[in-house]
Amino acid sequence: MNSPTWALFSLLLAGIFTNELLAESSAVIQLGSQFQAQDTETDYSKAENEDQKAGLENLSWTPQPFSVDLEAAEESSADFLVRFPSPISSQHPENDRACLEWYAARDEAGQLLNRPAIVVVHESGRSMPVGRLFARTLNRRAYHTFLLHLPSYGKRSWGTKPTPEELLVLIRQAIMDVRRAYDAVKSIPIIDPHCIALQGTSLGGLVNATVAGVDCQYDAVFLMLAGGDFMSIIANGQKDAAKMRKELEKANIDPKILQPVIHQIEPNRFASGVQAEKVWLYSGKYDQVIPLENAISFAKAANLTPTHHILMPANHYTGIIYIPMIMQHIHEQMETVMKSNSLPNQQ
Repeated sequence: MNSPTWALFSLLLAGIFTNELLAESSAVIQLGSQFQAQDTETDYSKAENEDQKAGLENLSWTPQPFSVDLEAAEESSADFLVRFPSPISSQHPENDRACLEWYAARDEAGQLLNRPAIVVVHESGRSMPVGRLFARTLNRRAYHTFLLHLPSYGKRSWGTKPTPEELLVLIRQAIMDVRRAYDAVKSIPIIDPHCIALQGTSLGGLVNATVAGVDCQYDAVFLMLAGGDFMSIIANGQKDAAKMRKELEKANIDPKILQPVIHQIEPNRFASGVQAEKVWLYSGKYDQVIPLENAISFAKAANLTPTHHILMPANHYTGIIYIPMIMQHIHEQMETVMKSNSLPNQQ
């Protein structure tokens, strides 16, 4: 068989097997389905110093297999809820089952597609409007999107607001949940395991900035309105940051006392581990919640080039008008990642 004929035959066979595998995979995507996942192990050898190594150990756990369950997405337009155990326990059992809202990629006939995935981490708003906006809009681009409910949010709420003392502990748990979410999503049969990305806005961006430096398994990371140096954000940031200062004052907690705790989750502490070529940061020039100097601080610590740090003439809230541009940019980068990861290894 000559080369062109063989190439055509190979493509035909690949198409047949791909369709058969997709049909088999789609058949197991239903309420009550359970998948088995395995934690990715953290590589401590990349730590620059003992402090960074200690930080990595603090945000890690013993890798183990875990179950991923599909449940009904009540009170949501998502297709399913994806539930899995958080790597660490809090004092609230409701909070310790991590939750992802899954917006599934489908074709025009409504059939599930074998496509890349994007894990979305929401902002501080209790109803998660910006997070859901990103998840739903990116889903329309035929990506499987998974909105992670941060600890104490959504399906993980225990009915009362976390105390200031709990808040920073829960952010540590959030970082670990985002890390485990990669392996949870990867376990779902119709997800392209070669292209799983991470997106976060504001609070979600801060969490993801730390994740990006710890052990980022994600193939691309998109951070909107995020930065480094948490202590200065708490001390100088307006709006949401100012609310946090008031909560601390009510509880008679001096922010300076929190410095050792905040150091545990500080993005700049781990920024040297960021794979700069696959991280993009979108910042508002006039942002007063996460000031531009904090964004620049993280960008420098992570060695982001100017093309990976996009500046918008906006503040923390008017930046929403640039979401269509950001969505297009994310889509373009995802296309590049898909093409790059699908290329055969050159020997």
